[in-house]
This record gives sequence, structure tokens and C-alpha cells, in this order.
Amino acid sequence: MGVSIPLFCVRKESDTMKVFLATKNKGKIKDFEKLTEGMDLEVVTILDGLDIPDVVEDGETFEENSRKKAKEIADYTNIVTISDDSGLCVDALDGGPGVYSARFGGENTTDSEKNQKMLELLKDVKKENRKAHFVSVVSIAFPNGEIHSFRGEIEGEILFEARGNNGFGYNPIFYSYELGKSFGEADDEERKSVSHRARAFRKLIASGLLEEK
Repeated sequence: MGVSIPLFCVRKESDTMKVFLATKNKGKIKDFEKLTEGMDLEVVTILDGLDIPDVVEDGETFEENSRKKAKEIADYTNIVTISDDSGLCVDALDGGPGVYSARFGGENTTDSEKNQKMLELLKDVKKENRKAHFVSVVSIAFPNGEIHSFRGEIEGEILFEARGNNGFGYNPIFYSYELGKSFGEADDEERKSVSHRARAFRKLIASGLLEEK
């Protein structure tokens, strides 16, 4: 199973919320910074040297992993915690790689290697059977034990070859029906407008849970 660290939020005396995005994935860091543009938030990441414990992802669903990460860090820090778990679900692979998306092909495989493995597995699969969707589940946990989760999805299909270099992960081989192009061909603003992670995070923002209680 993989190891991941979520993000946590603290409110400063100035009422600006400091959001700690505890991930080494520079793509996710960039995505979250884009999503929080214009908000009264200060984004801090693990690259700034803050230390929190690793959380092992051993759940069978995105919800289980997301909620576990949020709760464990909230319990440890006594701070409101937000965690994201996300992945790619391919119909022809019975929903895989799913929660194992980050470890598809092995723990230390690069994004390019993961994409090549996916294309190889699906090389004989016809276009009409290449449907797939991205899933993101964002959970927010409070020190009092209260937990809420928000799910975002986007539908598309797996291309026969990689297109574009924008973003990270499976973006170059995922064709978005809504954008009419691959996530790798889409610029940040286009992708942010429809992405699974953006949709989940927007649901969290709309819930009002990030407002001071």
C-alpha cells in the first residue's frame, strides 16, 4: 500500500486561513494553489519543511483513504484537517487502477511509465470500450471527530497515445468529453474548470465548513 500525507488548515490571528498541503506531488501543489487563488488562504506545503506523520493508504475506496488521512492528522495535530484521495478508474480494467493509481506499475514508476503501461494494457481495446473517469474525494475532519467528505468526478476515455504535456499523472492519455481534448493538452484554467479535484474542493468551499465556526 502507498503512503500519503494530507493537508491541514489552521486559522491565523489575521483570520487568513493557512492551508498546509502536505504532499510532495508538485502537480497537486500547483493544482491546489490554482484552486485557492483569490481566497483568503495562505498555502504552505511539505516542501516548506513542516513535519507531520505519514499515513498509510490501506482503504479499499477513495472515501476510506481520504477520511482516514483526514482523521489521523486531525487527531495528531488537534487542527482541522483536509485530505484528498484521487485516481483514475478505467471501465476496461474493471474500475482499475482506482485507489492504486499512484502505485500503478510499481511504487517508483514515473508518470510516463504509468501511462505507457496503461496504453499497452489497452492497445487492443476498441474506442467504444475505453471509457474512464477521474475521481477525487476531499474530506475535512475536525478535532472533535466530525468528518465530512465531498466527491468530484469527470468522465472521459483513454486515448491510444499520449497528447500534451500539461499537468501530471494520467493527464496526457485522458480525453475529457467536456473539454474535447486531453487533460495534457488543456491549460491550467481549462482543466481547473472541470477537474475532479476542483469539483470536490468546490463542494467543500460551498459547504461553508472552511468558515470560522
